[in-house]
Amino acid sequence: MSDVTVKQLASVLGISADKLMEQLASAGIPAKSEDDTISNESKVKLLEFLRGSHGKEKKSLSPRKKVVLKRKSKEVLRVASGGSGVSKTKSINIEVKKKKLSTGPSQSEMEEIEKERRDAQAALAERKEQLAAEDKAKQAAEEARLAAEKAEQERIDAEAKAQAEKERLALEKEQEEMRKDDEAQSKFEAEVAKTTKAEETEAEVSEPEEVKEPVDEEAERKKRHDELVNQQVQKAITDRANRKKKEQAGAAANNAGPKGKQDNRNNTRYGRKQLHVQGGKSYGRQERKAVRPASNVSGDHGFQKPAAPVVKTVAIPENITVSDLAKELSIKASDIIKVLMKMGMMVTINQPLDQDTAILVVEELGHVAEEAVVQSKAEILKEESEKEIDEENAEIRPPVVTVMGHVDHGKTSLLDYIRNTKVTDKEAGGITQHIGAYHVTTDKGVISFIDTPGHAAFTAMRARGAQVTDIVILVVAANDGVMPQTEEGIQHAKAAGVPVIVAVNKIDLPEANVDKVKQDLASHEVVPEDWGGDVQFIEVSAHTGQGIDELLDAISLQAEVMELKAVSDSTASGIVVESSLDKGRGPVATVLVKNGTLKKGDMILCGEQFGRIRSLIDENGKEIKSAGPSIPAVVLGLSGVPIAGDEFLVVKNKKHAREAAQEHREQERETRLKRQQAAKLENLMSQMGKEEKLNVNLLVKADVQGSVEALRESLESISNDDVDVKVISSGVGGITNADAQLAAASSAIIIGFNVRADKAAREFIKESDLDLHYFSIIYEAIDQVKQSVTGILGTEIKEEIIGIADVRDVFRSSKFGTIAGCLVSEGVVRRDNPIRVLRDNVVIFEGELESLRRHKDDVKEVKSGTECGIGVKQYKDVQPGDQIECYERTEVQRTLD
Repeated sequence: MSDVTVKQLASVLGISADKLMEQLASAGIPAKSEDDTISNESKVKLLEFLRGSHGKEKKSLSPRKKVVLKRKSKEVLRVASGGSGVSKTKSINIEVKKKKLSTGPSQSEMEEIEKERRDAQAALAERKEQLAAEDKAKQAAEEARLAAEKAEQERIDAEAKAQAEKERLALEKEQEEMRKDDEAQSKFEAEVAKTTKAEETEAEVSEPEEVKEPVDEEAERKKRHDELVNQQVQKAITDRANRKKKEQAGAAANNAGPKGKQDNRNNTRYGRKQLHVQGGKSYGRQERKAVRPASNVSGDHGFQKPAAPVVKTVAIPENITVSDLAKELSIKASDIIKVLMKMGMMVTINQPLDQDTAILVVEELGHVAEEAVVQSKAEILKEESEKEIDEENAEIRPPVVTVMGHVDHGKTSLLDYIRNTKVTDKEAGGITQHIGAYHVTTDKGVISFIDTPGHAAFTAMRARGAQVTDIVILVVAANDGVMPQTEEGIQHAKAAGVPVIVAVNKIDLPEANVDKVKQDLASHEVVPEDWGGDVQFIEVSAHTGQGIDELLDAISLQAEVMELKAVSDSTASGIVVESSLDKGRGPVATVLVKNGTLKKGDMILCGEQFGRIRSLIDENGKEIKSAGPSIPAVVLGLSGVPIAGDEFLVVKNKKHAREAAQEHREQERETRLKRQQAAKLENLMSQMGKEEKLNVNLLVKADVQGSVEALRESLESISNDDVDVKVISSGVGGITNADAQLAAASSAIIIGFNVRADKAAREFIKESDLDLHYFSIIYEAIDQVKQSVTGILGTEIKEEIIGIADVRDVFRSSKFGTIAGCLVSEGVVRRDNPIRVLRDNVVIFEGELESLRRHKDDVKEVKSGTECGIGVKQYKDVQPGDQIECYERTEVQRTLD
């Protein structure tokens, strides 16, 4: 349909519907609402109305041309003709042509149209000239206004400068007069004193023997002196008052209005009060007038500009934002941002700065920076608890022994024999997957043992074990010797500064070689006592129990030498050895008490977590009431899973514990955000000009915190230049639906170590087709991830040179073309392999062989030391001395090495 609604027509014309309704009503076209239809006739009628309202007459849009219509018709006329008595009919074809002439406007109409067009163009040109003249006039007026404003501003600046100079000269003049008055006063006082002294001398000379009432003469001299001083002072005050009156009279005459009725001495040019000017009269309170400096009486400013730059001393905390640092220095934040930009840092006003960077900025701005000593609430609580410890009441405590060594060297088996338990039966693969803390009672006393894993993936866990220990037992298999994890154990012990006792295990095996073990350890600066060193070597067998007693004696002896002591009657403190999330019991932490006695019901603070101890359990699963120094225990009742390695402290107030935990959580969050931001900037700079790396995201959940850290560190260490393995999330406990959703949003692979996914998570993982892998041995998880990443990397093409032939001579053949007589100097030359032609060790051609002959026979390959004839396909410029290199391409799998 050609009819449209009012709303549609308005949108096409680019005007509002209300305006179009008004135009339709003015044109006499009925339209009541926006949904009414407008016909073509109404459109034409509206157009004619609008053209008429704009002063244009109704006319056609363009002159019509002549159109000639020709029509042709044919008719048949039958005429009767008679002759010889026979009647005949004759047909005559008649063709009729019609011609119709249609003419356009007449010559007069055409002239009228042309005249209107010329008038419209003339009016348009005139309007353009008028607008240009108006714009020019406006521009000239604007330039004149700007020039007038500039001249006025210059005049104001000149007057202000002249006024300031005048005031300065007047002040200098007054100061000079005051100085002269002071000099005159001093001179006068000196003359008075001189005259008085001369009179006294004359009196003494003239009447040396007669004394006439000395008291009266002294009073008379003093009176004359006071009169002279008062006269001089009165004269100075009178002169100064006269000068002040003259100045005030002159100022009043200059500043008086047209009628001289207003006192504008303290007003500015624009009528504003000069609040900082103190005239001859005081308008403040009396007490303020009493303490007003003398300089204000003469009209001086109250603020004095410092003669030298002000150097501030600022205490810088560990983290401070740009805006806070600007407030401390009393400058704009933009000034600090400029300094940081010069140092190569792009920062915002709310971005936190570390302490070192802030100190550099402060020193760059010319101020003095000091490190602020800010103690956290946890540190304050720790100091308060340490003050309560009385070292005089310290008692002998059991030693804490850490067992280290290579995987499968018998560490856990050695502890099994001592504790008469079978821990390895419960561990996957017979390998300790996390730290176990135990204490045993022997004939030599109580000894606490910490068993650490021996696999290379658990370096961080072994490092935590070395931090809490007193003595390290380094287990080395007599049939295996020193291995990589043995060396790491030695490094951890040296870093912790603890003594080492070497237990040479598996001496019951026939291939045991203790001397080789001693020799290998001596090369790592672990020298036995019988070789002149200070390290005890004990030969043991975890299978038969041989040497176990000697090992315990060595531990007791070393503990006696170290004189290990602790105060048991004090607030308990220690370290978290391991932590996990139990489904039935909640957060569970294995702690080792270092000082004091840990009791059931104590309020405990562990880093970000806190809580009241609901239950204390020993390593055998039995509930205990307390745990003294060097005794490990399992704690229940914390608010969350603490981080293994955090220190714990018993506090008296739950409120203080909550505040300290919250503060620690906020500090960790700020540190994490800062590290992420720095990593983004570093990644941005490092990725410039490089190809995009392959990103592999992982989500790791494990049963204990130690396994989480070991998996995270080991998996992220797989990253190299081609692939970036990143653990986006890790935690303790089962795999929940939230974990699965996070993995789906991040395209991550889910790894569960000794944990399983719940029902909701399994359904979501199945629907989203996510990768979920369960593991019970850590190095299997690492190997599986390596294989998966290797498969993602794909393959690459490698080239291998298999043979080189030296061109000795070149032969020309009409049948075969150019043939190179060659001697294969290296490898083998095959006919089906691609080749390169080298001249002076530079590749000049790449292609393939056209022919390979030995004598007159075609062969597939020619080995080293054999002559042959080679024809290079589509290349005839082979010369004597060239080399023909034969190679092959192979497709290999890309690896992480």
